[in-house]
Amino acid sequence: MSGLVSIIVPVYRAESYIAETIAMVVRQTYKEWELLLIDDHSPDNGDEVIRDLLKTYECRKIPVKQKGILSAEEYTDGTGRRIVLVSKEKNEGAATARNIGLDMAQGRYIAFLDADDVWFPRKLDCELRFMEDKQAGFVFTAYEFGDENAHTTGKKVHVPESLTYRKALSRTVIFTTTVMFDRKIIPDKLMRMPSVESEDTATWWQILRAGYTAYGLNETLAIYRRPPKSLSSNKFTAIKRIWNLYRRQEKLSVLSSARYFILWAYRATVRRL
Repeated sequence: MSGLVSIIVPVYRAESYIAETIAMVVRQTYKEWELLLIDDHSPDNGDEVIRDLLKTYECRKIPVKQKGILSAEEYTDGTGRRIVLVSKEKNEGAATARNIGLDMAQGRYIAFLDADDVWFPRKLDCELRFMEDKQAGFVFTAYEFGDENAHTTGKKVHVPESLTYRKALSRTVIFTTTVMFDRKIIPDKLMRMPSVESEDTATWWQILRAGYTAYGLNETLAIYRRPPKSLSSNKFTAIKRIWNLYRRQEKLSVLSSARYFILWAYRATVRRL
């Protein structure tokens, strides 16, 4: 399977990770990609780390008219692959950053990657082959947990063969850094993330609610870096976010929300054991 993959990375407080993130993409065995780095008005020096890392690349300014963007720079290496650095005027969160990346993406395929997470070198290759085998527009993979240094903890998350909307409501097994979409099948408007907490889960649900199926490749191709004090490790916050998604985003009844919530809580607990 061939075709350009647009990799979208929100960059916020990622100074310690971003060089590794770029190197990780460059090491992918699948070489037909572009990398879109969206600096979400980060207070650290992540943008300067990126510029310094890419100083040997050819650079040009990209004219942009989108509201909220200060500048966009395109870096190209000797192979013609491009890395784009977008600088935003203010911090608006990962959802807005990813939507900007989606608007600027030139590829047929969309892949999301968080700056502090890890892809294995064959991630794109394996996922594209799987997508072709399934004739799918939405795929995701298994992953494992890592500590703040991305050292694996031994905890792996296996994924089901497929997920429909109803099945997905009771499990948050789709990890953002593992997903891939085919824009010829999934329209961009469904991939646009709402500005809500757990915007990624809300996005998967809105795609599945539209009648699409997500297919799971049960092969570990990513590491979810999870420091002890990360937002996702705050159990009360996670509970509040998932409940709000049921009630406000999906507009489910209290009874339906409670039923899905109980199933979600059980599976979330088992996944972390």
